[in-house]
Amino acid sequence: MGSNDFITLFFLVAAVLIFLQLRSVLGRRTGNEKPPFDPVSPRDTIRPEPQDTGKVITLPKRDSVDNEERLNQADLYTKPGTEANSDLRELMKVDPAFDPKSFFQGARMAYEMIVTSFANGDRKTLRDLLSREVYDSFDKAIAEREARGETVKFTFVGISRLELAHVDIRGTEVQITLNIASQLISATLDRNGKVIDGDEETVAEVNDIWTLSRDMRSRDPNWTVIATESEQ
Repeated sequence: MGSNDFITLFFLVAAVLIFLQLRSVLGRRTGNEKPPFDPVSPRDTIRPEPQDTGKVITLPKRDSVDNEERLNQADLYTKPGTEANSDLRELMKVDPAFDPKSFFQGARMAYEMIVTSFANGDRKTLRDLLSREVYDSFDKAIAEREARGETVKFTFVGISRLELAHVDIRGTEVQITLNIASQLISATLDRNGKVIDGDEETVAEVNDIWTLSRDMRSRDPNWTVIATESEQ
């Protein structure tokens, strides 16, 4: 036997021994093996079937719970059981995007901006916040004041009461009427600097009824003041 035949026989014996060793470690395939785990396949396919215990537990739908919690926010801004509370809840149902917290915060800011702008004769700011009819009324009052040479010394102190009085839904248009009580210092001076109305130091309380409007279809979140009235 040549050296080449001896080498070939050696590798053949080694291969047989390696095969037998692998077979003893890995085992034989019987056809009953579990399929390999597929990370892409749905996990439900390897879950055991649930057992029927005869007890049925119905859980509330998450959407229903969330919606009820949202509607309950109306109780933070209106008294439960009142017409105003019902109006606010109805608005929140009709317009899912309506947020009472944002609305009341915005109404406070808008009120301060409007009364301050009116006192200062700031027509540009008023034009952005008022309807055409209300702006024309404010503009006329400012023009008459300017024609007489009068100026206004004004300080806004704050709002002590902001209440929702009524909500009117007309198609896609929503109108909200508010009762507003504010404190301010206001004095009108003539062209010579003499006070002819109000007081330069006394804080006065003013009660207003304002109505704001917005089209629910509009992407513009801002509301427009469409009516103002002062209570004596």
